[in-house]
Order: sequence, then structure tokens, then C-alpha cells
Amino acid sequence: MSYEMIAALMFSTMLLMMMTGQRVFAVIGFVAVASALWLWGTGGDRMGFSSAMKLMKWYPLLSLPMFVFMGYVMSEARLADDLYRMFHIWFGRVRGGLAIGTILLMVLISAMNGLSVAGMAIGSTIALPELLRRGYDKKMVTGVIQAGSSLGILIPPSVVLVLYAMIARAPVSELWLAGIIPGLIMAALFIALIVVRCHLQPDLGPALSPEERAQITTADKLRSLRAGLLPFAIFAGMMIPFINGYTSLVESSVIGVVMTVLGAVVKGQFNAQVFEVATRNTLGITCMFMWVILAALSFGAVFDGLGAVKAVENLFVDQLHMGPWTILILMQLSFLLMGMFLDDTAMLVIVAPLYVPLVASLDFGMPRGDVLIWYGVLYTITCQIAYLTPPFGYNLFLMRAFAPPEITMGDIYSSVWPFVLVMVAALAMIMAFPQIALWLPNLIYP
Repeated sequence: MSYEMIAALMFSTMLLMMMTGQRVFAVIGFVAVASALWLWGTGGDRMGFSSAMKLMKWYPLLSLPMFVFMGYVMSEARLADDLYRMFHIWFGRVRGGLAIGTILLMVLISAMNGLSVAGMAIGSTIALPELLRRGYDKKMVTGVIQAGSSLGILIPPSVVLVLYAMIARAPVSELWLAGIIPGLIMAALFIALIVVRCHLQPDLGPALSPEERAQITTADKLRSLRAGLLPFAIFAGMMIPFINGYTSLVESSVIGVVMTVLGAVVKGQFNAQVFEVATRNTLGITCMFMWVILAALSFGAVFDGLGAVKAVENLFVDQLHMGPWTILILMQLSFLLMGMFLDDTAMLVIVAPLYVPLVASLDFGMPRGDVLIWYGVLYTITCQIAYLTPPFGYNLFLMRAFAPPEITMGDIYSSVWPFVLVMVAALAMIMAFPQIALWLPNLIYP
């Protein structure tokens, strides 16, 4: 049997097993170890063991539970309450102003934790009830919260970019820097969409009443700005020493945790219950990620042994005569298709052994390191789209869990499409103009 057929058999077996509802890491790990034993006999069982040892030696992996813990402390301690009030005061007087403030809130939350779930929890418990109470259209606001919370996996300190960096062996610092401008551009596009929709349909996002605006003084506005100091302080405390080389990734993540906990303590919102919930959830998510990465490393080791990446490159380039951009577009389309059924981690684990070496070998007119950084941003934006695309988008079900009964699953499904189209436009923009993502890391690390 040819190597191409063996690779196709491994992928088809993996997808069929996933359809049975088994856990992603178990399916991928089983296919990897079973394939190794089949191909190389009893010595093949060492591949899984070698991958486990490689995983345990990855010092940067210690940053993962730190960022997850930060997100859950923020969510459970309700550190964003004052932030939302600040946006309420400053933007409530314009049509759709509170929805715009919600997007800006999500940007700041993203800069503090790097998780989509934390932004979703905060937006659903703080912003959603207020927006509905003030007469905002329920479909628009559910779309705003879902799209805004997805920024958490693109704006640093993104956990998804950390995972990509570990699998692609790319520098986390440059990936984080590469995610900043695309993340801010996408937030700006969300805001533009809200402004246009509320201008065309004023009933979607009514402004504050004249009586409420009269109650907000200049002193209130100035006092509310203090709420924005905490996220900026946490972001600066992590990123500035890390970018300047004073601290490692793990040390910066510890700084972020300490500053987040201190912020919660100062606000009087850190207690035993917050600590227990954050710790339990952190342990569960960290263990899940580690199992998934272990499975990915085992699967990738088998692929390397087969030479499957070279075979696929030969198929696309030499036999089908496809250019680099055609291959890249097909790869992104496959991500969008998989995103309707899989989460971001599963997608990365399934295709990373094949896609990452393949895209690094193609000629896009830039150094290999830049290609890996650029592709990491493209992958992450595709994950954002996957979070929102039916039938199994991650944020869709999170919203269903947090939303009140009057918001149906049909409302949630229909609310995301305008934002999905904006994300696809942003993805096309970053693909066409790679320097949008690469300018900042190349500026900091020339």
C-alpha cells in the first residue's frame, strides 16, 4: 500500500471514529498508536511514549493553566462590571451605543485572559440583560456577544495562539504581536456593522432616553474611566516585560495571574468560592488540552515517519500543478467546513501534522518564519468563524446555556450570520495583505 493510501486511511478512520461521538484526543491518539504498531511493529509503541516525554519537557506549556485561570478569575469575580458601566456612560447616548460598548468591553476582556469562554460568560451575565432591558433587538445583541467574545482567541494573550505555537514550533511572542492589529481591525468591522445596522434600523439599538442622559455628569464620565485602568495594567504588566525579553512566557503568565488576583482582592470580589471554581475549571481544561496535544504529537510523529507531507505536496504541486495561493485557499475552505462540526483544538490537532509543514514549504515570497506566523493568524481567524457557524459552533451552545428562555436556538443561529460574513471578509483581507499581521512582529523583532 502506498504512503498516500495509508495517510488517507488514517484520516478516514479518524473521521469515522469521531462520528461515533468518542472524545477527540482518544480517537486521534488511538489512530496514531494503532497505525504505528501496524506500520513498524512492536517498536511503534514507543512513538506515543516519546510524544508524552516531549510534552512533559515543554516548559512553555506551564503558561496554559495560568491564562485559563486568569480568565476564570475574571469571570467569577465579575471584574468587568465597572468596565461595562464605563462604556454605558460614554456610548449610551448614540444608537447602538451599548452594543458598541459591548464590543469594546470584549476587546479589553480579551487583552486580560485569552479565552473565548470568559468573554462569553461576562458578556452574557453583564451586557445581555442590560441590552435586552433597554429594548435592543435580541438577535442583534446575541450576535454581538458571540462575535465579540471570539476576539479572545486572537488578541493576546491568546491561548489558541499558544497551542498553535507549541505544535508549529513558532515563537509565541511574534504570534501574539501578529494577532493585535487583525484583532483590532475585526473589532472595528464589528462596530461598523453595528453602526450601519442601527442607522438603517433604529429600533435595533435605541439610544439612552434624554432623562437618563441628563443624569450622567462630566464627573461621572471621568470617574468611570478608572475602570479601564485594570485591564490595561494587566496587559502591560504581561506584555511589556515579555516583548523586551525581561521575562519568559511562563513568567509573564504568572505576572498576569498575580495582577488579576490582586485586582479581584482590591475590589473585594476574591473569595474561596471564586478560587475553587476557577481552579477546578482550570484543571479540567488544562488536562483536556494536554491530552489533545499529546495525541497531536503522536499523530504527527507517524505522519513524519510516513513522509505523508512530502507526498501531499507532490500531489498538489507536481501532479495537480496547483499554486501556493490555490492550496492555501483550499486549506482555509477545509477549515471552514470542519469548523461547522469541530472545535478549534480538534481542527488544529487533525490538520496540523499535514498543513503546518505544507504551508511552510510553499513559496509565498516571504521567509519561512513569517509564513508560520501569518498562517497562525489565518488559522485563528478561521477558528473564530468556526465558533459561530452552525450546527455545532462552540459559542452557539455557550450562548444557549447563558441566554434567557425568550432567546431560542433559532434566534442564536440567525444572529451570527452578519458577523460571520464580516469575519470572512477580515480573513480574506489578511490573506491578501499578509503585512497587516506581520508588520508589528517584524517591527519589534527585525
